[in-house]
Amino acid sequence: ISVRPLVTLKVASSLDGRIATGSGESKWITGEPARAQGHALRARNDAVVVGSGTVLADDPELTCRLPGLENRSPVRVVFDGRLRTPLTSKLVATAKKNPTWIVTVVGSDSARRRALASAGVVLLPVAAGQDGHPDPKAAFAALASKGITRVLVEGGRHLTAALLRDGPIDRIVWFRAPMMLGGDGVPAAESFGLQTLNAAPRFNREGAAPAGEDMVETYKAR
Repeated sequence: ISVRPLVTLKVASSLDGRIATGSGESKWITGEPARAQGHALRARNDAVVVGSGTVLADDPELTCRLPGLENRSPVRVVFDGRLRTPLTSKLVATAKKNPTWIVTVVGSDSARRRALASAGVVLLPVAAGQDGHPDPKAAFAALASKGITRVLVEGGRHLTAALLRDGPIDRIVWFRAPMMLGGDGVPAAESFGLQTLNAAPRFNREGAAPAGEDMVETYKAR
């Protein structure tokens, strides 16, 4: 039996499940109270995970910036099979100060691996999944082997789709803003091959509460 961390998916979206406009604008869909709760989630997890597309689009820091909890920032982890994470990104530039790991596929570009490692990034090569990206289950097993017990996944849409298709997601924390972005907005999850309602991943709602003007809903996997 492979050991893996508890995986929480965090989403911040419009009412119609969009995480950015069609032009890619996403700052800020949710308000300050919801964002503060998001930072508190980071402080309660060992690692925060994003896909390489999120790094390219947003250049995030993925630290906890709540006053007094800055030292509780989790390990920053990027799922990046093709090693697209720029050497100039905030994650790489601060890797020697704040731990930054990249989960890539076995056999990825050796020159890129060396350059990232010299910047202080820890590389975790794992088997590729059916889409050529890091296999999620292998990736989480690799994180568990490094002592990671609780993971917060913050997207983006391709990684979310991979987790919905192949697992695992144990919990969802969904921040929903009172706005609509329409069909040309960026969805919370890309297509993941669903054909029937019976095959859809299902969750039990555990709670719903206001966060400023927004709502935060919590779900647990069935």
